[in-house]
Amino acid sequence: MEIRFTEQEAQGIFLDALSNGLGYIGGYGLDLDYKKEDYKKAKDKLTSPCYEDVLLQILLDGNSLTIVDEQYEDNINTITIQDVYDRISSTPFDHLSDMINGNDDATTADVILQTIFFNEIIYG
Repeated sequence: MEIRFTEQEAQGIFLDALSNGLGYIGGYGLDLDYKKEDYKKAKDKLTSPCYEDVLLQILLDGNSLTIVDEQYEDNINTITIQDVYDRISSTPFDHLSDMINGNDDATTADVILQTIFFNEIIYG
């Protein structure tokens, strides 16, 4: 069974996943990267944004976010907002269900982020 989301629903789930699971990324030795000018432009569009709001806005502006492996610098994964829309439904059902029903935790968020950035679960 595949769950389909509207663009707004996918954005909301991705934003929740960023807010709850972004810390796991660093724990795996991965860095989130983006162009500083993209960050500034995105931040300037928002009123009182948090970091994760700005990251989503970067994607909504047509720019990208990149995950870089600190140990293996040639291991780079870049996403756009279209990747969020296309990949979120590939997240294992139990994690999507937990996020949708408000039963999510950092592990749920981590699995969603991995699915979006890597198109599979690699860590944990």
